[in-house]
Amino acid sequence: MAQEMIYREMTIEEVFKRFPSKSQKLAQEMTNAGLHCHGCSASTWETIETGMLGHGFSDQQINDLIGKLNQILEEKEDLSTITITPRAAKKFQEILADEGKQGWGLRYGEKAAGCSGFEYFLDYSEKAKGDDLVFSSSGIEVHVNQKSASRLLGSVIDYVDGLQGAGFKITNPHVKSSCGCGTSHGY
Repeated sequence: MAQEMIYREMTIEEVFKRFPSKSQKLAQEMTNAGLHCHGCSASTWETIETGMLGHGFSDQQINDLIGKLNQILEEKEDLSTITITPRAAKKFQEILADEGKQGWGLRYGEKAAGCSGFEYFLDYSEKAKGDDLVFSSSGIEVHVNQKSASRLLGSVIDYVDGLQGAGFKITNPHVKSSCGCGTSHGY
């Protein structure tokens, strides 16, 4: 079975609906390419090509973006763990140092919120609780409540820093739906 791909003729909304588990990474790549209004309701109906041409981008820049988006689709997930990228681990260590909490872990979970059902949360965790699963990635301990672990396994926590904002971004292969801006999700 051939892998689904993203094409320049697809609407931005269609991309997020067809690939909800990758929506955070896809949205970030679109932002990195200069397509900054991808999350607004007025532009999600545009095709990637129309949106980029309307912002003055060339055919080559559109092709480059499509290539990067399809590379994201090809990335494989490890469904047995939770991964923190080295960039996210470095940023988390910096935050811990600033807060005087060196050696603490990262609590990762979700709560009912947003237009699609759930939103992720990240917090400090001095030590794992009795009903937590503990994962280690890039030198960081990640504490996850057992009750939500089945929905969170395979997640990748990254940190991005760009013109449109900085923050931790999560990609979760279990997500089946996502809001247009990629901040809330459903299963």
